[in-house]
Amino acid sequence: MSRTSARAWWDALAAAVAGFAVMTAVAAAGLACAGAGDLPDAAFPRVVAAVVVMASGGTVEVSGDAGLLAGADAGLSVLPLSVGLAGALTTGYLFLRPLRHRAVAGPGELAARAGRSVVLWLALLALFTLPARQDFGLVTGDSPFEELGELLDSAPTVGFRAALAPTLLFGLLWILGLLLIALLVSRRTPLPSGLLRFHTAVRPAAHAVAVLLLAYVALGFVAGLVVAATQGHAARTFAVLLLGLPNLAWLALTVGFGGAWQGAVEGPFGLPVPHLLDQVLRGPGGPSTVDAASLAQRDPRAWWLVVAAAAALLGTGVLAAVRSPADVRPRQHALHLAVALALATLAVCLLAGVQARFGLSLLGIGDVPGLGGRAELTPRLWRTTGLALLWGAVAGFLGALLARPLRHPGRAP
Repeated sequence: MSRTSARAWWDALAAAVAGFAVMTAVAAAGLACAGAGDLPDAAFPRVVAAVVVMASGGTVEVSGDAGLLAGADAGLSVLPLSVGLAGALTTGYLFLRPLRHRAVAGPGELAARAGRSVVLWLALLALFTLPARQDFGLVTGDSPFEELGELLDSAPTVGFRAALAPTLLFGLLWILGLLLIALLVSRRTPLPSGLLRFHTAVRPAAHAVAVLLLAYVALGFVAGLVVAATQGHAARTFAVLLLGLPNLAWLALTVGFGGAWQGAVEGPFGLPVPHLLDQVLRGPGGPSTVDAASLAQRDPRAWWLVVAAAAALLGTGVLAAVRSPADVRPRQHALHLAVALALATLAVCLLAGVQARFGLSLLGIGDVPGLGGRAELTPRLWRTTGLALLWGAVAGFLGALLARPLRHPGRAP
């Protein structure tokens, strides 16, 4: 193996290991704040491994068992985006770092670097699936089903297992998507000569939208710190920040520009969300629509989400225009930003949804009181992505007009 090849493998290994190390640290801190350190049977490391697997695009299957003559049904579909975002930023930065002083990079070199990163990332992901499994016993308390359940050997349990094959498949899509996005949003990483035209058409808008998403996360983090300092429940607030902050921050962005989500919370379980959102989700009459209007019915301050989104999107349009060459016309800016924002919103909608359920029944009588419930939050995809396309076009056009005094003629992105 040549020195250059060995160095490239070392760079890829460093990026993958650092990404998983950061995700493990963030997941462990968030779960500790959520009280998972008190789980029985020394399950904390296994839960941390499961969260890292989910954050890396993997699949963790939740199952329930209630023994003879009983039934249990459980399911969980959620991506802890704080953990995933921390790993993505770390791995993406270290993947691009060796290329930062290069003027051009050949397609073969980029493909080779990406291939090494993918192989090592999947190897580490497979290792994390090994400990990501655990079963827990459930206590039904004073339920009349308790003694009958013991008599029939129907002690309820719930557990989780990381599924290797789906984890590697979705993990492959996750790492490939991450490397592609890293190349698109980076302003200084070289591209092969055949792709240089995308440097002007794609990168300024992609970079601006990435800044928008990260800015919302940063603002959400500051807001979370204020809540933790002024309203109590600091541990619970930090758990939300360290596990699901982007889920909430990007939901606020989509709701602000007119998008909508649909969800419901039933039973004792819920989602770690602000009280206002929990109220909407627990509304009567089945699934509730979560948008600016439904939130404002309970708290008129929710209309500030619209103001914040409008200002942020306009700033995104200005940033994309400033980073573009002066000869790009406003209608081209509008098209570029519309596509970039719509694709980013589509990704947010696919990643930020939540579906969780658990039900326990005995002898077909029905759910055991206090142990059944569901929590769901899913996007209205066409409405949200369609409005993102419209907002992106408007923000791109107006941003190009506002950026003219700020831009030097002929400036490259």
